[in-house]
Amino acid sequence: MAHTERAALADDLAELDDAQWAQRSLCGQWTVEEVVAHLTAAASTSRLRWLRSVLAARFDFDEHNARRLTEHRGATPAETLVRFRSIIGSTTSASSRHTAAWLGEVIVHAQDIRRPLGLAGAPALAAVTEVARFYAERNFAVASRTAIDGLRLEATDGPFTAGAGTEVRGTTLALTMAMAGRAVYCDDLTGPGVPTLRGRL
Repeated sequence: MAHTERAALADDLAELDDAQWAQRSLCGQWTVEEVVAHLTAAASTSRLRWLRSVLAARFDFDEHNARRLTEHRGATPAETLVRFRSIIGSTTSASSRHTAAWLGEVIVHAQDIRRPLGLAGAPALAAVTEVARFYAERNFAVASRTAIDGLRLEATDGPFTAGAGTEVRGTTLALTMAMAGRAVYCDDLTGPGVPTLRGRL
């Protein structure tokens, strides 16, 4: 699934112009190109190398991510895309026990890029459902489980449901992106629990 979603994103990126590559994504201060370089870094960093990098950054994960991003960013957007295409089939990750988290890395960051650019591409429902279930069950890279405490999430396009309490409804992708901390996706959700969720993000 991760390989498929990387390939789909690479195809979406193929026709971007320089202004689009430089546009801010939904991921903090990162531009589209920086998010792509980050995805390349994530699929190129083994557990041992990740540990070394984190130790060198003194557990400052922002610094760790910035260093790896710089390492995998090309001299031009075209080169950054070539580097990203080279890891489409990669099985390297910092942990082999949390494959749904690494799938989530691809899905969430792809939408961090697509939404601001107005790109129509979207991940496969089955893939997003795997990530939604993972995010609903635990806090991992993001406080996804905490964000939905006391809420009942129900997907309108698939089998995903989670939690108990005030209802929040929407597509599996919108629910997943909201759990990942992207408040803009609350605009795509309905139900009396949406204000609570939005406030937590």
